[in-house]
Amino acid sequence: MWAASCLASCCAACACDACRTVVSGISRRSARIAYCGLFALSLIVSWILREVAAPLMEKIPWINHFHQTPDREWFETDAVLRVSLGNFLFFTILAIFMIGVKNQKDPRDGLHHGGWMMKVICWCILVILMFFVPNGIISFYEATSKFGSGLFLLVQVVLLLDFVHGWNDKWVGYDEQFWYMALLVVSLVCYVATFSFSGLLFYLFTPSGHDCGLNTFFIVMTLIFVFVFAIVTLHPSVSGSILPSSVISVYCMYLCYSGLASEPRDYECNGLHKHSKAVSSSSLALGLLTTVLSVVYSAVRAGSSTTLLSPPSSPRAGSGKPLLPLDKADEHHEEEEKSKPVTYSYSFFHLIFSLASMYSAMLLTGWSTSVGESGRLVDVGWPSVWVRIVTSWATAALFIWSLVAPILFPDREF
Repeated sequence: MWAASCLASCCAACACDACRTVVSGISRRSARIAYCGLFALSLIVSWILREVAAPLMEKIPWINHFHQTPDREWFETDAVLRVSLGNFLFFTILAIFMIGVKNQKDPRDGLHHGGWMMKVICWCILVILMFFVPNGIISFYEATSKFGSGLFLLVQVVLLLDFVHGWNDKWVGYDEQFWYMALLVVSLVCYVATFSFSGLLFYLFTPSGHDCGLNTFFIVMTLIFVFVFAIVTLHPSVSGSILPSSVISVYCMYLCYSGLASEPRDYECNGLHKHSKAVSSSSLALGLLTTVLSVVYSAVRAGSSTTLLSPPSSPRAGSGKPLLPLDKADEHHEEEEKSKPVTYSYSFFHLIFSLASMYSAMLLTGWSTSVGESGRLVDVGWPSVWVRIVTSWATAALFIWSLVAPILFPDREF
């Protein structure tokens, strides 16, 4: 017994030393990746609790206070939402605290890049505390998350627009026939995928013998946007490229599919109800992968127009400095480094993760309703449908605005 106790103590000490070593090794350059890792950890914790926490939560009186115990799925959903709420509060507090940071002299700059042991402990405490809050707060957070998720999707649209325009400018900048042909081929592939996808949507969501006017309206509106993109892009006064138009067309059609797939399973125009389990699993896996990739991309680009990885001279790089200055010149150099302006918005950076916490919770729970009058889980619903459809329309509006704004306001930079 004594030997086992000693062995356990040694293992715990080694684990603490290892954590301390990893945390202390997070430099200014790798801080943003560390935040991505913390967000990924929250997804893993949510996934694990979604699978194993239901039996334990059924025994917690302030959670299971219903006259009749809800289904197991209700507790799985509730566990995910509680972890998400803790994650949301953690990043929201950081976002509020970092408002107004302009240069590296600000003491909050050090908190943003350092203090990782304290931040991980605070994150754990917040997540644990969320399992002690009443169900009404979780229900309110779940309802709010639907709209926060839509806002997160809009942020991704802005980043997507920036990406496709940058992609197009880079290939056009080569000014070679090969790259022009590549632009044409990629654009054609995207348009073929768009119209093939639209045909699949008509097949799945407008079955014969049923009045599916709303679904038809959604699909036709998306197709109209696709044609408008092409017409505006090819207009002589716009001088645009067909590549951004084709990529945004595919994305809008995907958002339209996501909205239609979120319709209630008993809705007669939802052709996915016969394959609900398979579709839900594939959509969840694709959604989680897309979320992780988009959040990482958002994190490394949040509030910044610079390259993804900073050069050694960037203010974000903190290596190569001596622990103690050797002379006045070194002190002056260190002072100059600290007075450099920050290269991205810390507050917006953390806000991205706050919204992503909401979005990931909706994906893990199927955009469900956590607490209802009967305590039953509602798998999907009309709020999630409209969030995604409106996001698709907003995507179209933003893209068209990005094309016509330089013409309407030639004196401003976009």
